[in-house]
Amino acid sequence: MNSSVAEGASDRRRGAVVAALMLSMALAALDSTIVSTAVPQIVGDLGGFTVFSWLFSGYLLAVTVTLPVYGKLSDTLGRKPVLIAGSALFLLGSVLCASAWDMGSLIAFRVVQGLGGGAIQGTVQTLAADLYPLEERPKIQAKLSTVWATSSVLGPALGGVLASTAGWRWIFLINVPIGAVALFFVVRHLHEPRRERRERASVDWAGALAVFAAGGVLLTWLVQGGVAWAWGSAPSLGLLAAGLALVGAVFLIERRAAEPILPGWVWRRRTIAAVNLALGSLGLLMVAPTTFLPTYAQSVLGLSPVAAGFVLSVMTLSWPVSAAFSQHVYRRIGFRNTAALGITGALAVLLAFPFLPYPGSAWQPALLSLLLGAALGLFQLPLIVGVQSTVDWSERGTATASVLFYRQIGQTVGAALFGAVANGVIAGRLGAHADLDSVAGDPRAPGVRPAIDAAVDAVYLGAAAAAAVALLVLLTLAPRRFPVLDRPAPVPNHQNRTPEPTD
Repeated sequence: MNSSVAEGASDRRRGAVVAALMLSMALAALDSTIVSTAVPQIVGDLGGFTVFSWLFSGYLLAVTVTLPVYGKLSDTLGRKPVLIAGSALFLLGSVLCASAWDMGSLIAFRVVQGLGGGAIQGTVQTLAADLYPLEERPKIQAKLSTVWATSSVLGPALGGVLASTAGWRWIFLINVPIGAVALFFVVRHLHEPRRERRERASVDWAGALAVFAAGGVLLTWLVQGGVAWAWGSAPSLGLLAAGLALVGAVFLIERRAAEPILPGWVWRRRTIAAVNLALGSLGLLMVAPTTFLPTYAQSVLGLSPVAAGFVLSVMTLSWPVSAAFSQHVYRRIGFRNTAALGITGALAVLLAFPFLPYPGSAWQPALLSLLLGAALGLFQLPLIVGVQSTVDWSERGTATASVLFYRQIGQTVGAALFGAVANGVIAGRLGAHADLDSVAGDPRAPGVRPAIDAAVDAVYLGAAAAAAVALLVLLTLAPRRFPVLDRPAPVPNHQNRTPEPTD
């Protein structure tokens, strides 16, 4: 009787922690998109139209470069303090954003938000693996995927509503009560296992600073190249040279560090290295549907912004369902083969897009989005769960942050690469000075719709190439059977756990 009561209380504590993780993930996901539809109101109030893109770039850069840092800190100091500190920093950034007095201050405060967002994204994924044994992880990962997908799609609509009614500052203030509830549940209900004295290694702060600086400079070069300046210009080449020099500094510092932020074993272990490359390709290919499909739906198909959002959002319906179902597949054929099956399906869908009739009907790209979500659910989740299951609890934060970091890098590279591809196609059809941003707002001009259609087709072919690279990596570099650890690991709330089955 007492045992049953204790287990019930323990389950309630875990449920409270899961609720906190889902709320935290919703904050991070919403903030990536909620600002987009409020840009006119923000610019009208604060000015700074020429630099408003840094509202997104600054946040993305801060999230990306801090992921490996927070991953290592969560292994060294514990998940709970990192998540609490990151959430508090995110909420502080939200309050500061709401009080911004000009565009420069708002951009700076968005960077503060991003510094907290990196901790939320990586630590939430790691805690999901800590809380559940291998056979139950797809359930929590599917929930997190649903939260992320739903928040990402609803973000623009919510941002537009708040900006047009309560005012754009409420886009940031709404984070405070949600984040406060999440923080309360984490502080009250998340109890990590005690760490032995030998586990409390020194923190590689020099390495953390070097990684942050190198990543920030190189990602700035990627994000702004071809936009704020030409690729071959002095600012671009200067940033590239500075970034490469900082990479060299990172290499030297990390070689000498007792507990490096970027440990060499992340790339020496075949499984993690292969998944890093595969998920980097995923980040790259995801730029096609998330960035270019809405433009295609509005400028080529003539849909309203709401209808264009629906064409993309159907992907969020199939992705979580497929992710939850993936456990039944990888238990039979393994992590690698399940992911290979998923990316093969994604490759077929991406190759099918250029064959859609012109101008076509909305249901056709919507169907492809639905199929793409189903394929990528089979691809991504087995790789994340598989990597988390091949490392010890004390290395899980670093391993999880590593795969998320390379997925973010892939997304950043994809945005720059495919933006150049689309602009090149449009310039070739409409003239040297035409680009996607300048023509998308006037699709009725002669030749614009076919040009945008051709540009998006080219982007989808590039995304298909990224999917082919991911498939090749899985088949040649990833082991056929992941070396899953079969010993139980300590978990928050001192949950009893059965040994994890090997794959």
